[in-house]
Amino acid sequence: MVTREYDGVAGAGGVKDVCRQLSEALVQHAGCDVRVVLPCYGFIEAQALGFQQVQLPCPVFEVDMHYPGQERREPVALWMKKEQGVIIYLLDSPRFAEKQAVYTYTLAEERQESWHKAGTGHFDFFAMNVLLQKAALDLMILLDQRPDIIHCHDGHAAILPALLREQSGYRHFFCKTGAVVTIHNAGFGYHQDVDDVAFAQAITGLPNSVIQAGLFNNAFNPFVVAAGYARINTVSEQYARELQESDEDSRTGWLGHKLLEKDVDLVGITNGVNPEDFNPAQGKKIGLAANFNPAAGKLAGKKQCKKEMLHLCRGGEQWAVVEQYGFLENTVDNPLMTFIGRLTAQKGVDLLLQAASLLEKDFQLLVLGSGDSVLEQQLQELAEDDQGYGQICFLKGYDPALALKIYAAGDFFLIPSLYEPCGLTDYIAQLFGNIPIVHHVGGLVKVLDRKTGFTYEQHSAEALARTMSQAQEMYQDSPEELDSMRKAAVQHIRTHYSWQHVMKEYIALYRKAV
Repeated sequence: MVTREYDGVAGAGGVKDVCRQLSEALVQHAGCDVRVVLPCYGFIEAQALGFQQVQLPCPVFEVDMHYPGQERREPVALWMKKEQGVIIYLLDSPRFAEKQAVYTYTLAEERQESWHKAGTGHFDFFAMNVLLQKAALDLMILLDQRPDIIHCHDGHAAILPALLREQSGYRHFFCKTGAVVTIHNAGFGYHQDVDDVAFAQAITGLPNSVIQAGLFNNAFNPFVVAAGYARINTVSEQYARELQESDEDSRTGWLGHKLLEKDVDLVGITNGVNPEDFNPAQGKKIGLAANFNPAAGKLAGKKQCKKEMLHLCRGGEQWAVVEQYGFLENTVDNPLMTFIGRLTAQKGVDLLLQAASLLEKDFQLLVLGSGDSVLEQQLQELAEDDQGYGQICFLKGYDPALALKIYAAGDFFLIPSLYEPCGLTDYIAQLFGNIPIVHHVGGLVKVLDRKTGFTYEQHSAEALARTMSQAQEMYQDSPEELDSMRKAAVQHIRTHYSWQHVMKEYIALYRKAV
């Protein structure tokens, strides 16, 4: 696995969960030897996490990282640890060590260097990606490892299959190695493409013919260049169809249709989840107020979790890593709507704000997340004005322990995404008895309307508000029907979407890649 994220080491989104959970499933249930390579960012304390330095033939190896007209090499050292049967390598290099977050600059970095604007992407993102991919291949040669498969996650690693076949040093060593590229998100901003074609050719070292074949919308595109060298999949069957069979692909700049032109038929493999990682029957072990079991209809502990969360959001709580705006009345009998995620239009937060204004007064809304500064400001204002008084609470920031408490406390979980490649939060919410309300698009079609959650078709504030109202009515008038949905949701996930089940589809794809 070559990735920019791995849960428990460095993460920013769902990629971290997929990489770790798929890796561990392959080890534990398929007997695979799995190794993961990712950068050692500046915020990672390798020794504190249990990593040890790898004794290579030379303490530091150098990677060719040429610029146009300038021959360059960059040094890399290696850390390693084994966890849950997976061997994890960290690439320790100055280019990675100076970064304090996975993909964007932090406020601390902005204070040190004013043009490193907090929340914006690293200016050298393309060089970071190339260094990751070249160093990953180099370390395999240094350690004499010839894998059957190299699984490349997102555009950050999608050039690797071309490097594998087009550079003679790699081509011969890895002559029996197959490659898979997973597109976790094909939207604008996720392609990792670069406009400077001369720079792309110099730093990758790829032949000009390969560079030209990889051009898309006047930029060198890692996904497009991967088309000739790897099996390519995305993270749900419906998202694959949307990208290659519908106008939804316009949101990607028509990347899916470009891949189709290159005879790439995207494989859709819906992401899985490890149910035991989110098992409220072991709630106290993961920091919840009480244990409960939605699958068995045992929900007394869930009510305790809701009471605790409402108490914490009543006001006066000194949060360690989030800022609170607004508060919630301690009314445990009213439905608690929850949202956890990035505050962006892609996640439908703009429509959520509008929908909240359309609802009656007998609901409560709890939001955890950060993102677009305009949406953050609007949420702050809505939570603190007369309309949101006592019924809307915004916790700005993110804390994984707090997120689990919110999943456990919530009655309904809102996912009003404009588009959604797969979605993992719906799984987690369902496992905690928090019924999802989703825009029926992309990977969210796995939520079954009125069976495992609530769905709506039109991407509008009115449709979202109407569905939220329907959920409220069921909460008040048919609690036994809601309990049946909770049970069905957990069973549906365990039967169809555990990684033990999903990994079989990846193994089949790996065999095709070989």
